[in-house]
Amino acid sequence: MPTPTLYQRPDRQPVFDPSPAARQSPDVDLLFITDRAPPTAAEIAEQGKDAGPLPYGQERGRRIAYGTALVRVVPSLDWETLREQSQLAERTREVNLELGQVQELGAFPREPYQISRGPGGKILRDRAELARHFESKAAFQDEVQRRLAQAPKKEILLYVHGFNETFATAAYTAAELCHFLGREQVCTFFTWPASSRGNFLTSYTTTTESAEYAVEHLKKSIRMLATTPGVEGLQILAHSRGTALTLRAVRELANEALAAGKEPADLTKIDNLVLLSPDIDVDIAGQEITSYLSDPDLATVWPEGRIPRVLKGRLTIYASPEDRALRVSQLLFRSRHRVGQLRPEDIPEPIQRHFEMTGRIDLISYEGERTDRFGHSYFTTSPEVSSDLIELIRYGKQLGEPGRELIKTGRVSWVFPVNGDDGK
Repeated sequence: MPTPTLYQRPDRQPVFDPSPAARQSPDVDLLFITDRAPPTAAEIAEQGKDAGPLPYGQERGRRIAYGTALVRVVPSLDWETLREQSQLAERTREVNLELGQVQELGAFPREPYQISRGPGGKILRDRAELARHFESKAAFQDEVQRRLAQAPKKEILLYVHGFNETFATAAYTAAELCHFLGREQVCTFFTWPASSRGNFLTSYTTTTESAEYAVEHLKKSIRMLATTPGVEGLQILAHSRGTALTLRAVRELANEALAAGKEPADLTKIDNLVLLSPDIDVDIAGQEITSYLSDPDLATVWPEGRIPRVLKGRLTIYASPEDRALRVSQLLFRSRHRVGQLRPEDIPEPIQRHFEMTGRIDLISYEGERTDRFGHSYFTTSPEVSSDLIELIRYGKQLGEPGRELIKTGRVSWVFPVNGDDGK
């Protein structure tokens, strides 16, 4: 991942505290959560002997597992050298990533959970299965708390990947984001059985349904993270097809809270929900975001018709009209607009006014040079975009503040300056 621009400027922020006490291992230790199954014999054979570890494959696991994944910096660098290279626009040393040790620390019972028939024909949860669930939950939250105790910020950074990703590639992106966010949060990624092999169209169709399959598991994972004692906030970053399952999971959590008469933001503790190159139809995304606003029968306990808060912070959407990867899904679904391709002018004025009223939604359009093959991963490959993301997540800056001087093009829409245009 290229060095974000905020770390390159003459008045740059340091990526890390330069004091000796802040020195640590160059490798990144991530907490992973997954509903992938272990690799099949065919997947292992296809991987090859020299391709590195393959801890999980692309089949559905029918349970949630969690553990630790080490992403190694290669060739080996000491901490001070890595810190220096992380500030350079043009690096003088080679810096690559590889997947190191992956250890599963625990797993929840296989689904569906066992049930039994009680007196009078009542259907009951199996007591032993229930005990195993809560033992797994306690062990998971203990691991989160252990990591919280070592983290400068008592927050969770949760990355949810998209289509055509393996366990390893998801870990690499999570590690890059964690690194340039200063390694301050408990860095976590949720990896689901996205397909990355075979015919592209067939693979994409499989992935679409696997994203639906993963919604329940992501919802449970977010709930467990948010209710872990000591967690002060969640920063959720979702990419591509992962945005669809993340929006659905957050919506279901919000509905759970509303049905219980609780403020969703207080239960989920989501500070920022960031959708990166969202591979989701505009109308479907709009429904996911606003459905509870149009269902007053769902929220009946708030006086004077007050709208409860779903997020503590903001919903931020990064889009690019030059995102070539989304053109495929646009054709497959016969979708007029994918969220990740939106231009500011694509959002009708009434919708802009509606979103402006909430005061918590921003659409940011990147129309600059394509920095990766399909223009789909600019949040890590464009130093300009990654810099804005870091200003939002790490420093809590609002659009228009120093460091986030984008051009405002509508009530909730912004665009990165192109070719020196500063919007003046």
